[in-house]
Amino acid sequence: MILITGATGFLGTELAFQLLQTETKIRCAKREHSKIPLKLNPYANNIEWVNADILDLSDLAEAFKDVTKVFHCAALVSFETDLKKKMLAVNAEGTANVVNLCIENNIEKLVHVSSIAAIGEAKGDELITEKNFWEGFENHDGYAVSKYRGEMEVWRGINEGLNAVIVNPSVIIGEDAGKEGSGAIFETIRNGFKYYTQGGTGFVDVKDVAKTMILLMTGDIVNERFILNSENISYKDLFAKTAQIFGLPIPEKEAKPWMLNMAWRLTALKNWITKSKGGLNKATANNASKMSAYSNDKIKSALNFDFIPLQESITKIANSLKSA
Repeated sequence: MILITGATGFLGTELAFQLLQTETKIRCAKREHSKIPLKLNPYANNIEWVNADILDLSDLAEAFKDVTKVFHCAALVSFETDLKKKMLAVNAEGTANVVNLCIENNIEKLVHVSSIAAIGEAKGDELITEKNFWEGFENHDGYAVSKYRGEMEVWRGINEGLNAVIVNPSVIIGEDAGKEGSGAIFETIRNGFKYYTQGGTGFVDVKDVAKTMILLMTGDIVNERFILNSENISYKDLFAKTAQIFGLPIPEKEAKPWMLNMAWRLTALKNWITKSKGGLNKATANNASKMSAYSNDKIKSALNFDFIPLQESITKIANSLKSA
């Protein structure tokens, strides 16, 4: 039996969907009040849904009964500073629970979803690779710290005899994201956003992330980590490509770092006065001005894998939003 944690999330749903093209039965763990995605409704007879919070060891232990392989997708993704403690619990302590149960139940293999946030920086203009190790807790936001600590739990499990593979996706995009998560980037452009920032990063289609995870699970590779990244692109070029597909003017105003720094401080002040949350913060402002480029050579070589071109993904996302 295959178990997926976080199966109602964007990636977990796509992973379950792809597995069900060949598997007759899988087990999917979700939180009690999480809704089952519409995409998985046609497979109601092929999915055994279990309510299991990864921080509740007793519930999670039940989900592991008769399981042989585990895809760990459950995570809390946020750049809100007041969620740091919760992210550390879910992304690090929750992963520790999964790793411990994998060891106790002699699981054949664990495929763990980490993030490029847990990868270190490269020197100069070099591409970031799996060999760039993370340094300096004080220099990273709460999400990055939590994902790094989660990875460390998997490496600890590997040292205790667990067969595992870690994947570090860049920004995961796809037409099923709608207006949430990474989909909000494209919806913002659709609404006529006129600014761009100096930074940039890597992007990868959710279909490719799920596909590579399945290939890594079924293959012989163990005790390795892989960056999953289709292409690196500046936000200026990303916004321009997206605007063109929507038939909108290309954003031509640059939001300079000093402007972003002022904006996040004003947002913080507004949130403090109004007792509200959300909007631009220090972490998102810094990321918007930073260019980080990632190598995908290792995964392409290991699996002879070709990623979906970014232009194709953007086009499908834009068309999906236009028809929503």
